[in-house]
Amino acid sequence: MTIDSSSTMEAIVLHGISDLRHQRVPVPKVGPGQVRVQIGFCGVCGSDIPRCFVKGTYHFPTICGHEFAGTIDELGSGVTQFNLGDRVAVFPLLWKDDHAASEQGHYAQSDGYDYLGSRSDGAFSEYVVAPVRNLIRVPDNVSLEEASMTEPAAVALHAVRRARVRLGDTVAVFGLGPIGLMTAQWLRAAGAAKIMLFDILPEKLEVARKLGFDDVFDSRKSNPVDTINQLTGGHGAHVTIEGAGVEPTLLAALQATRRSGRMVILGNPNMDVTLPATLISQCMRREIEILGTWNSDYSVFSDDDDWKTVLQAMSNQTLDLKPLITHTVPIARGIEALEMMRDQTHFFNKVLIHPSPSISAENPG
Repeated sequence: MTIDSSSTMEAIVLHGISDLRHQRVPVPKVGPGQVRVQIGFCGVCGSDIPRCFVKGTYHFPTICGHEFAGTIDELGSGVTQFNLGDRVAVFPLLWKDDHAASEQGHYAQSDGYDYLGSRSDGAFSEYVVAPVRNLIRVPDNVSLEEASMTEPAAVALHAVRRARVRLGDTVAVFGLGPIGLMTAQWLRAAGAAKIMLFDILPEKLEVARKLGFDDVFDSRKSNPVDTINQLTGGHGAHVTIEGAGVEPTLLAALQATRRSGRMVILGNPNMDVTLPATLISQCMRREIEILGTWNSDYSVFSDDDDWKTVLQAMSNQTLDLKPLITHTVPIARGIEALEMMRDQTHFFNKVLIHPSPSISAENPG
């Protein structure tokens, strides 16, 4: 059967856990108040790997990918705020207005939302349809590669804002994946006096050094808690941010937080964590705050939210994200890239997927 390429698009489709297929699927149709975005680049989130290979999505088939930016390709009826060809980033959470959190502008805290890339089709594809209210213009001097990282950079900023970092604070970050390195840059912009960064991969530590950070440590070679105490005169850090999602770093973050300090849980947990009674007692006596953080703040009408701040910071070079990109991969090789990340056969930091220059996807079905 011959498939009309003008009505279909290239995509990586998840048909079941570990059942990824590179194929052609129908181009999504645009409804009133919506736009169609031609994908420039889509970042692979750390959550995409278990989503594709372990946990699955909310239904099958699904096109994953929620970190993306591109160019407006079609406007739905009633859309007047944007024009064809505008470059945009897209907030992937599709909220419902009839929820108390939404009424307060806290869309990520609402219930019953939809989500591009996990509950609805996302951007491991050529096109995505999204409500116009979820779009933000990309500044002229920001590339689509950079703009595709707006979502994780906003998550990192949200964590720093949750931590209430103050000028002169000492801060420790555990885990130097893309969001951990973005968090470090936000801490520097917030005026933290000492930023201590920990990971176990030499390549990630080297990226941190290239970004201008000096207090960068291999957790396999020295105990992070001892290191933090040595660098803070035994007081511990004002703020610790756990970005790895594993038990050793979470325990270390709690141990290294000073009296009346704040510990932020940022990394998605990969395992159960057991807190020793002595550590709980120490946390109580030190009266530390344990803060959860999830997603980011986005506003339809305000010019002061995490997403707009990120794009402004990219534009004025407060945030330097290009050094984080290690792989730029066409969709035709996207499954190979996802498997590489799953198996960790090569070092990677930020992996971006983009439409293939020449498409050789299998027919659907």
